[in-house]
Amino acid sequence: MMDWTDRHCRKFHRQITRHTWLYTEMVTTGALVYGDVERHLRFNEEEHPVALQLGGSDPADLATSARLGQQWGYDEINLNCGCPSERVQKGAFGACLMAEPQLVADCVKAMRDAVTIDVTVKHRIGIDRNEEYGFVRDFVGTIADAGCNTFIVHARNAILKGLSPKENREIPPLKYEVAYQLKREFPDLEIIINGGIKSSDEIALHLAHVDGVMMGREAYHNPYVMAEYDARFYGDTAAVKTREEVLAAMIPYIQAQLEQHAVRGLKLNTITRHMLGLMAGLGGARSFRQVMSDPKRLAAADPHLLLEAAAGMRRAP
Repeated sequence: MMDWTDRHCRKFHRQITRHTWLYTEMVTTGALVYGDVERHLRFNEEEHPVALQLGGSDPADLATSARLGQQWGYDEINLNCGCPSERVQKGAFGACLMAEPQLVADCVKAMRDAVTIDVTVKHRIGIDRNEEYGFVRDFVGTIADAGCNTFIVHARNAILKGLSPKENREIPPLKYEVAYQLKREFPDLEIIINGGIKSSDEIALHLAHVDGVMMGREAYHNPYVMAEYDARFYGDTAAVKTREEVLAAMIPYIQAQLEQHAVRGLKLNTITRHMLGLMAGLGGARSFRQVMSDPKRLAAADPHLLLEAAAGMRRAP
């Protein structure tokens, strides 16, 4: 979810669900070891529980980055071994790391030695044409021996050459049974399933076989799908915010961010772009998106645009 689940997106999602774990976009170790740590790691206290997802393959750099993540207050460090993009592969991390389980184990051990919070791994079920269950079983077993207890399993192969990241999310078939089998074979590990899951009913079906479910693009494009999670999966009976209440709750935050980061040139749409899917499935949703994307309105930098866009839905044909 690079360039998607930034701190503004996570702040917005936290208005919809109080308990669901949120994950950062993938942050490379180079960005933390040699770059602007504050820019990459600052987040809002309301985001908890929140995990920092790292991309890298050097144990020492990952240990340094994990330590920084804990110092900044993250609740979990997650190592990405699932991203198939060629840009990521050139950095020798992401899904290509599945071919080097011992290196991943060394990375996990280095991070675990550096922090006291959980270190988890997100991965695919295979790479390229290798569809043997033994491949992912041995990968998980090797990493588990290094002390990792939680695996987030994107239930598709990653095709490292010939498919774009988008195609890698659509063309390789989903094989949920592989994740289920991992849970049966490693009952003491926490197995979380990911890939193509869109509804609460689907989540409930998966939870009969695994310990958790991660949603990615559906949660981004149709974020209000998360509104029922707190009650259904966490037993929280507190009132659910309406879509309009979610928008209203974001206005003070947006105003504060625009004032605080005016020198850096923060634009209104840097935050509001994450909110375009809030009305997905409702009549007038297109009108909402049009207002929220209007260049002239965005240039005015008035966060009350959110409520104007919602009000305009009621007038849309």
